[in-house]
Amino acid sequence: MSVQAVTVTDEDAARRRMGATAAIAALVAALVLISLGIGPVRLSPLAVTEALFGSGSEVSQVIVREIRLPRTLLALAIGAILGLSGASLQGLLRNPLASPSLFGAPQSAAFGAVLVIALGLADVRSYALPVAAIIAAFGSVFVLLSIAGRNAGLLILILSGLAISSFAGAATALVMNLSSNPFVVLEIAFWLLGSLEDRSFQHVMLALPFIVAGAVMLYSQRHAFRALSLGEETAQSLGVDVGRLRLFVISGVALGVGGAVAVTGTIGFIGLVAPHLMRPVIGHDPARLLLPSALAGSAQAGRCAIQNGTLRSDRALQQLAQWRELWGRGEPGG
Repeated sequence: MSVQAVTVTDEDAARRRMGATAAIAALVAALVLISLGIGPVRLSPLAVTEALFGSGSEVSQVIVREIRLPRTLLALAIGAILGLSGASLQGLLRNPLASPSLFGAPQSAAFGAVLVIALGLADVRSYALPVAAIIAAFGSVFVLLSIAGRNAGLLILILSGLAISSFAGAATALVMNLSSNPFVVLEIAFWLLGSLEDRSFQHVMLALPFIVAGAVMLYSQRHAFRALSLGEETAQSLGVDVGRLRLFVISGVALGVGGAVAVTGTIGFIGLVAPHLMRPVIGHDPARLLLPSALAGSAQAGRCAIQNGTLRSDRALQQLAQWRELWGRGEPGG
């Protein structure tokens, strides 16, 4: 194959990657407009845009800015960090089945939050809940380093992470089992399912700094992932400190995913699925896969936010119908 043919092939691949990235970004933007318009009060995309820029009615501005915008922002940020974390871990481990839950950070964050709820120190809307979850996520990284050591091999890190993940899951179940208050157990169970409902800008401001910091840490290592795809020895010969890279990536995942789990509960599969959705289009280069995976994760979480708004709308309509029925029954007696 001639040099010119190779150049043309590379240019076609680059255009395909740019087109796919632009398409997924446009999909995310469309999902944002739909998410902000879906709910008990349906708003058109034009009304949503006007409300965002402060030119719509006062009611529309309150609905969009104060109620739906925090939910949508959290969905985008959490989906992005989960997709980015999944792609980063798959690049680090050179394994397409790697996911953010591999090293136990999400499970540990969930355990920290559950423990705070069970002890009566906070409820699901308290500011202390995400703080405890983030501290527990960092604690899992400290325990991982204590067990495996700073210079541990990949296999030891994975096994240690799985042990921490299993222990955190068992501890969560134990806390729920020992709780004497059934209402607390129910509250914990619903929180563990993961939800974007009733989130405010307080949750956004709490989680976003950790998510952004984790994303920056992971994205800054994109060139190291590319070198690591050639093997650890080759990466080391190219100047990559593989041991430091592992610690940096694990810490970034714990920081970002811990902040995400802290405000929404456990949300799974996005970190595993998002890189797989983009890999056939973008290719197997881990450096180029990071940003599209983050966008794919945002799109998946944005769809969940739309579903949340649709379910809330249906529930509100059912309640309205029940109220009307009760009111109708009360009219003859009145």
